[in-house]
Amino acid sequence: MTNTVSASPPRTPRTLSREERRKQLFEATLATIAECGFSHTTLTEVARRAGLSHGLVLFHFESKEKLLVETLDYLSDEYRTNWQAALDGAGPAPEQKLAALIDADFSPQVCQPSRVNAWSAYWGESQSRPLYLSKCGENDALYIRTLEGVCAGMNAAHGYAIDPARAARLVRITIEGTWLEMMTLLNPYDEREAKATVWTCTQLLYPRHFGPEGLLGR
Repeated sequence: MTNTVSASPPRTPRTLSREERRKQLFEATLATIAECGFSHTTLTEVARRAGLSHGLVLFHFESKEKLLVETLDYLSDEYRTNWQAALDGAGPAPEQKLAALIDADFSPQVCQPSRVNAWSAYWGESQSRPLYLSKCGENDALYIRTLEGVCAGMNAAHGYAIDPARAARLVRITIEGTWLEMMTLLNPYDEREAKATVWTCTQLLYPRHFGPEGLLGR
């Protein structure tokens, strides 16, 4: 007779650990913001998407405002961790670091509808702007300093003479612009076209090192 071991049943939302449950609620909040907009996101809808009770959401976050604040922290920390990991894994040359930063902004982890639409909501809703600045300002400043440093490295290593702050701003604005345009209903395009647009911008800045498909020679 063959002994059989029954597989453990999948864990339901109510059996998850505290941190797993909070992450599930953050993901449900991002999905709700992406579909309903910042001002129309409700605790009831977040609870429904997470498969939890309204009371349990209140137990973890006490109010919609606190849930939105902590979701923004979650989103901002995820974004920072993503680009820092990409930078840590890049080669030592400034062009390798620049390519890694651009690739990071189009990685599946951060460049997906729930994230892009949620960022747009936090950026665009006037009532959320003070919240965004207070929670994300330091992370944004770190990213900008890092990108400017990489652009300065392109000048020092390869003889380019472009103002690093302006070069970094052009790259950053192009990335943010393609993120917003990927959500438009007028002339939508996919991630591949968005990334090609950013590479073209980078090619105009650093033509000896970048082409329309990214870093030359890699």
